[in-house]
Amino acid sequence: MKERGGSRAAVDERYAQWKSLIPVLYDWFANHNLVWPSLSCRWGPQFEQATYKNRQRLYLSEQTDGSVPNTLVIANCEVVKPRVAAAEHISQFNEEARSPFVKKYKTIIHPGEVNRIRELPQNSRIIATHTDSPDVLIWDVEAQPNRHAVLGATDSRPDLILRGHQENAEFALAMCPAEPYVLSGGKDKSVVWWSIQDHISGLGDSSKSETPPGASGSKHSKTATEKDSPKVDPRGVFHGHDSTVEDVQFCPSSAQEFCSVGDDACLILWDARTGTSPAVKVEKAHGGDVHCVDWNPHDVNYILTGSADNSVRMWDRRNLGPGGAGSSIHKFEGHKAAVLCVQWSPDKASVFGSSAEDGFLNVWDHEKVGKKKNPNSPGGLFFQHAGHRDKIVDFHWNSSDPWTIVSVSDDGESTGGGGTLQIWRMSDLIYRPEDEVLSELETFKSHLASCTPRA
Repeated sequence: MKERGGSRAAVDERYAQWKSLIPVLYDWFANHNLVWPSLSCRWGPQFEQATYKNRQRLYLSEQTDGSVPNTLVIANCEVVKPRVAAAEHISQFNEEARSPFVKKYKTIIHPGEVNRIRELPQNSRIIATHTDSPDVLIWDVEAQPNRHAVLGATDSRPDLILRGHQENAEFALAMCPAEPYVLSGGKDKSVVWWSIQDHISGLGDSSKSETPPGASGSKHSKTATEKDSPKVDPRGVFHGHDSTVEDVQFCPSSAQEFCSVGDDACLILWDARTGTSPAVKVEKAHGGDVHCVDWNPHDVNYILTGSADNSVRMWDRRNLGPGGAGSSIHKFEGHKAAVLCVQWSPDKASVFGSSAEDGFLNVWDHEKVGKKKNPNSPGGLFFQHAGHRDKIVDFHWNSSDPWTIVSVSDDGESTGGGGTLQIWRMSDLIYRPEDEVLSELETFKSHLASCTPRA
């Protein structure tokens, strides 16, 4: 207990130091205190552009203690444009308060806790969720009625239910960039692949009218149970893992190729055109369970994996031979606890982020490996977001707003509280080319000199 108190003090000290640096490190920052932990956060579509900020959907979950229902939350988020926020404004926030930039727009009463949220690239109002069941649930979030999350309220009805797992599938979930396909992995050690092509055109019919603001949603609860959701069977079930599948990802350029990772420490590449057995299987990809995987949207040869061994590895699929041959191109070591999430930047091919149970979200550039100027810094690491005080369970780059990230931590263990949602954009002086930054600073310096009153 004493040791925990000591580590708590260290975390508080680190946080205070980070907070003092906000005006230097960030172009914009928003902190939103959550009553309940959220295990997943995703950007939805941008729906309004204005002079100084854009408005965008944000998908979150509320993992409750059972006193009220678990919910899927659709929020409206105001994203301040680059070089607009004043330094003193971004550093003045209350950790215990909700951000004025994030406003709840709609609540869906979810059957069970929401472990993972993924949006459909072809239509980002269609999202998939994983809960503690074998099924994947599909929602048209714009057409779903707004509900009040009160004890005893009936669950909202999913627009589709994807069947195919034999045991619970809780975390591994992906949507295909090329076609309306869904991928899932579960405790049954299998990867399941569905097409929702024939179903999404019928979603969002006018029979599901919006609940007016302030209505309890109870009038919808009867119809929600009367009419069952349509069920969809899989196109394929893929076997090759020896333990729970923890994450899955489609190849960005092919609807038939995908990869998966799991508690068997394997990375498997699949090709649906050649059958349901692994195309390539990398044994012992890490020294522990592999929690997360992502496939580079700019260069489909590169794949990232993150593990319980605290490291992130980068793989070149051209170097992965049959029979588990092949090793990672690079091992990124900067986290001090299990890596829970990895994601490539949508803006720059060589940049990616990783978040972990150590409370850090690291931003890396693999092209900087071997060129580091600071011998104490891990190779490739060029930014560390230290605003969370507990494990960062999820984050998502914003493809509509370059270099903007939403991240969420589960603060239950450290503070006994709910969660913390943060939306942030690092200063562009950190990632822009050095000569460009120096040139701008030189201009700024000469401008300051010209403004100085002469004696």
